[in-house]
Amino acid sequence: MSSLVGYLAYREQGIYPPSFLSRAETVKRAFSLGLSKYKDLEEVHRGGVTSLDIDPAEGRFLLSGSSSGEVVIHDLHNTTGSLKYTFKCVAHVKRPIGRGRQNVSTHAHSGSVETAQWYPLDTGMFLTSGMDSKLKIWDANALVPADSYEFDSSVYCHDMSPIATKHTLVACGIKGRIKLIDLRSGSASHTLQGHRRTVYTLKWSTREPYVLASGGADSRVLLWDIRSAKGSFMKLDQHNGASQSGSSEQTSTAHSGAVNGMCFTSDGLFLVTFGTDERLRLWNTSNGKNTMVNYGKINNENEKSVQVAISNSCDPTLVYVPEFADVAVYDMFSGERYHTLRGHYHQVTSCAVHPNTHDLYSGSLDRNILQWTADRDSVEEALYQHEHPGKDDGGEGKTVGRTSQVNADEWSSDEEELINVPLEQFL
Repeated sequence: MSSLVGYLAYREQGIYPPSFLSRAETVKRAFSLGLSKYKDLEEVHRGGVTSLDIDPAEGRFLLSGSSSGEVVIHDLHNTTGSLKYTFKCVAHVKRPIGRGRQNVSTHAHSGSVETAQWYPLDTGMFLTSGMDSKLKIWDANALVPADSYEFDSSVYCHDMSPIATKHTLVACGIKGRIKLIDLRSGSASHTLQGHRRTVYTLKWSTREPYVLASGGADSRVLLWDIRSAKGSFMKLDQHNGASQSGSSEQTSTAHSGAVNGMCFTSDGLFLVTFGTDERLRLWNTSNGKNTMVNYGKINNENEKSVQVAISNSCDPTLVYVPEFADVAVYDMFSGERYHTLRGHYHQVTSCAVHPNTHDLYSGSLDRNILQWTADRDSVEEALYQHEHPGKDDGGEGKTVGRTSQVNADEWSSDEEELINVPLEQFL
């Protein structure tokens, strides 16, 4: 029984666990991503896109920031029922530039927005930070800052814990240190000292609510327990200590260049880091060891933060890495390069995976946000049926008309392979 219906039957009979079907579909979608030909996003950015974030509460709104200081929200729900659709901009914080001063906001950043992030619990609030040395907490409905913090240097990155229930801290990476902002009290007095140069990237653990990882221009990746006053509790070493001949302060570098991208896996057991040494590294967060997975060279000429993304509920786990104007797709544990997504015309800065549909969104300095989806063939088939009701291809060689049969063959092949996969991988 090698069909989608077969999967459902196996699940009903208890042969496969309930999670098997969803994981099989996730794998199929993740390996079938391509540039969407029927859905795009309304183009409103006047500068390069620098940051993307999909709201974790509903998975409906895409938040983006740009080098022109703008902040934009797109609604990712198609409410028209049409197969061809442009996701509309529903909110736009527009910075005054040149003579174009219509519908501008006096609250916009005066410099590039380096990070834009939704508040983890709902869509009523989001946070932005940038080169104007400010962190702003926005009321998403009124599009005005509810609070604002100013630092003595540019804010290259910030992050808020996706799992914390006991604190509301925002970590901000600035020159040589990390500032912690408590949204509940408004305090900005806590500082984490340890980096010698600018902090380009940081992420809260998805497993431990008090653990923070940071990387910077000093080539180091540090792990912090923010409850401790002793500084970082772990310094990641790319050589796993094999080359140490002096003090750990001198030799514990995670990369041979600046570290400007990182991402935890959903279970928090592994950390992926990306550096200007053109290397991607995978770390075991329990012991801080480099797993020595070889991904080969990956072009990284970014002088600021790069947004790397990891697939959800997919086996094998995939990691999406900006590589100049492309997005490289790797097996996270084997290092095999599966695919290269091409569509942008300039440096890709950010990637975001939709938590529900597993579509990929990428932002670039070409001012565009692209959607990469696995639904291209099914949309083509639906469009053909809509335009030719009651007809099929009739063997006349119409490419669109044959799409469903091609997909059926692909489903069978994929399913036969997945049926032979040990069930332990899906439990």
